[in-house]
Amino acid sequence: MRKFSEIIKLAEKHHGKAGLKAKLTEHSGGKPASLKQSDDRFLAGMSKAVFSAGFSWDVIEKKWPGFEEAFDHFDPHKVAFYADRDVARLLKDTRIVRNGAKIQATIANARFVVDTAKDHGSFSRFLKSWPTTDQVGLLEHFKKNASHLGPSGAMYFLRFNGWDAFILSPDVTKALIREKVVSKAPTSKADMKAVQAAFNAWTAESGLPQKDVSRILSFSVGPSA
Repeated sequence: MRKFSEIIKLAEKHHGKAGLKAKLTEHSGGKPASLKQSDDRFLAGMSKAVFSAGFSWDVIEKKWPGFEEAFDHFDPHKVAFYADRDVARLLKDTRIVRNGAKIQATIANARFVVDTAKDHGSFSRFLKSWPTTDQVGLLEHFKKNASHLGPSGAMYFLRFNGWDAFILSPDVTKALIREKVVSKAPTSKADMKAVQAAFNAWTAESGLPQKDVSRILSFSVGPSA
């Protein structure tokens, strides 16, 4: 595993020093929100990740105003108490993607947000309390307690809702394999532990947030990264 300063030089070789700096200021998928946002925005962010899985992000983004209206602007206290009649209503609502399992997941996630806020004061406080040195543990928490929010969806949810998350995109995975952190796409607990250890080492060395370390790893793969 190389020092991160060497990986930065590799990314600069592919994109140029100014080019890399410019890429790091771009916000693909929209500008990340702040952790200071209210609980309804976290539920909205979870729901966007859930509905986007296996679907076009652009399509979901265009339909999102309709989602907001259909789901009572993702007020978790309202959505958590949706009954069968609400599910039936949503399954007929052409403003959203009418997927029954994902509608049920949104209701379950509203209860998750409400319960978490009850324990921590707000969902924001919960996320702020979880150290970035243990993203793997947070992903496991979502897998166990949220609905339809596996590691990939949870990583995107966290990144675009203010938590400093790395994302294991195809290019980041290639870079991790190149650096011999893992030998294949990480799925096992041992591999994910190794990934976390690598990110912890690189963020400590570079002083950069995990999201920037993640993106630089992606850019270090080549011009198409």
